Amino acid sequence: MIRDITIGQYYNGDSFLHKCDPRTKILMTFGLIVAIFLCKNFVSIGIMIFFTVLCVAFSSVPVKMYLKSLKPLLILILFTAVLNLLYSTGGDVVVQFWKIKITDKALFNALFIIIRIICLIVCSSVMTYTTTPTMLTDAIEKLLSPLNVLLKPFNMQVHTLAMMMTLALRFIPTLIEEIDKITNAQKARGAELDAGKFTDRIKALIPIIIPLFVSSFRRAYELAFAMDCRCYRGGEGRTRMKKMKFGFRDLIVTVLFCAAAAGIVVTNIKFGSVL
Repeated sequence: MIRDITIGQYYNGDSFLHKCDPRTKILMTFGLIVAIFLCKNFVSIGIMIFFTVLCVAFSSVPVKMYLKSLKPLLILILFTAVLNLLYSTGGDVVVQFWKIKITDKALFNALFIIIRIICLIVCSSVMTYTTTPTMLTDAIEKLLSPLNVLLKPFNMQVHTLAMMMTLALRFIPTLIEEIDKITNAQKARGAELDAGKFTDRIKALIPIIIPLFVSSFRRAYELAFAMDCRCYRGGEGRTRMKKMKFGFRDLIVTVLFCAAAAGIVVTNIKFGSVL
């Protein structure tokens, strides 16, 4: 399961979305997150599914990569769906056993929440798969540059915040790989991590957590030392090898997103809500 987590990974490619401006991809991702939760009926959710599939096709990233990003969150998706089935009220009763009643509205809520979470994860994965951590840092810095005025009294820069977020995202796959190595090493020493009671399994995590913390601090120190050796002093006065600029591809992505968002709003007004 640990190996299946692909959050924060970049997939090297030369697709349509790989060549888009990272600022466009970040803004479109946030726009899609809002649009996903605006869907109120099957027509609007169908538009969102179509747009999500279109993003996957434009990214040229293998579908199995997106499936791997969904696999670790499968339990969370199912748990959320079950909660919606049991606690949603209203509508006609479809299934009843003992004191539990499942209505058609509850089924719709569960189905919608599953589709929403899947679209949310896939759309977010499209951005990270098609954008390098460096470009992501530059894009966040550019988008949040107006905040420099507010951060100046605190002797901080947006570049520092962007760097921190990107490094955290970048090191997720590294830490996951480290957990996998430590787990295999402990199992080779005879540790039983998957056996016993729940409390025993929690205690068995201690031989994993402590080496992970030690390794994380060591990596952080090495990274800080490497940045210091390269005379890193923040974003002020720094130049970039690659200049970001909006192009024709960004215009196409923006037009498609606006069309999808307009379609969702229109269908919500015309067909109403089934939730």
